[in-house]
Amino acid sequence: MNSMSNRRILLIDDTPAIHEDFRKILTPEDESNTDLQDMESALFGAAPKPVATVFELDSAYGGQEGLNKLLEASAKGRPYALAFVDMRMPEGWDGAKTIEELWKRDPLLQVVVCTAYSDYSWDELLDRLNGHDRLLILKKPFDNIEVQQMANTLTTKWEMTSRAQLKMNKLEDLVEQRTQAFKQASELLQMEIDERKMLETQLVQSEKLASLGQLAAGVAHEINNPIGFISSNLGALDGYFGKLQEMLSAYGNAEGAIASPELVVHLRKLREQVELDFLVEDIPLLIKESKDGIGRVGQIVKDLKDFSRVDSRQEWQMANLQQGMDSTLNIVANEIKYKADVVKEYTPLPEVECLPSQINQVIMNLIVNAAQAIGPERGTITLRNGVGDETVWIEVADNGSGIPPKPCRKSSTRSSPPNPSARARGSGYRCPTAS
Repeated sequence: MNSMSNRRILLIDDTPAIHEDFRKILTPEDESNTDLQDMESALFGAAPKPVATVFELDSAYGGQEGLNKLLEASAKGRPYALAFVDMRMPEGWDGAKTIEELWKRDPLLQVVVCTAYSDYSWDELLDRLNGHDRLLILKKPFDNIEVQQMANTLTTKWEMTSRAQLKMNKLEDLVEQRTQAFKQASELLQMEIDERKMLETQLVQSEKLASLGQLAAGVAHEINNPIGFISSNLGALDGYFGKLQEMLSAYGNAEGAIASPELVVHLRKLREQVELDFLVEDIPLLIKESKDGIGRVGQIVKDLKDFSRVDSRQEWQMANLQQGMDSTLNIVANEIKYKADVVKEYTPLPEVECLPSQINQVIMNLIVNAAQAIGPERGTITLRNGVGDETVWIEVADNGSGIPPKPCRKSSTRSSPPNPSARARGSGYRCPTAS
């Protein structure tokens, strides 16, 4: 029913006479009696007689029949507001059972129990049906006015309850909408907080990396000078020792010409004491190893300078990304040498216009993250690169456990894939700023 007004009543009683009595009370016919109206006018004046409320009454002669009528009415969208139910019905359900079944299907239905006597006490009936707020009793024989008052009061109560229920449902929907909106706003706020924290962490990391780059550049500059003269001195020392070897060889050859046997014995004893033969053999090896070590230190310093690029003033410039990958790999070698083997799958790359220090920082983060994702057992880190139409790409992959699915991702970590915004520029490529 679209309107909340409802005057539909269901009577369930096994006595036909009761149905006739209810019909006369609740659905009276409009029988005009002119003589009676004239007498009333003469005695009480010409005031119009109020018209009694007319109800729509349906009859059922047993509990099952009453339930079927209630279900049919509900299916048509025309529910009953009130049911008068006889307590004692010899055939089928008694009144208590009938009310239980009616309320299972329509909890809003108002009910009046009609009885002259009952197998239940009133308290027992209320407790069984939990009907303290929606169940009334009508004692037989009943008064017409009492029936009309109950019908008026309980159908009005049904209307008020239905309106309240409708408002309650709307309020619950509104609360649910507001709750969802608040939840979404809370989730968005949390996402913004998380993103802010992540950006702050990235900013701190970026500042640390920038400071590290400046420090590395300064250290590299300071180390370059001693490396230079140590390397130069080792080269000179190598040359000097070569000449000393020639001189020692000449002295050895001249031992036979010495006339004094005592002097010859002394020289041979001294040669054995200082282990001259061993020194002549070992000193060149020491010089070679020292030169190799200085060369490695020099390469690390060069890699530090290439990695930091502070001296470039953070300007866009043409750079060899593959060289940057190798330099970065050399810088983090100590981080990964005990955790993973490094596999290089390189493709010759053209020079790219970029900010090399930022690209190197991204590569370093990817390699370190890959090493940390390997786990307790030794793994493999693979470095790849390639050329697209007008782009270059770099990939760092590991065979670790990967990232849990939220969303699902491969364990490989790849820097920005071929980006349509990277365009050919001059003789090389322009690479977007790494972040």
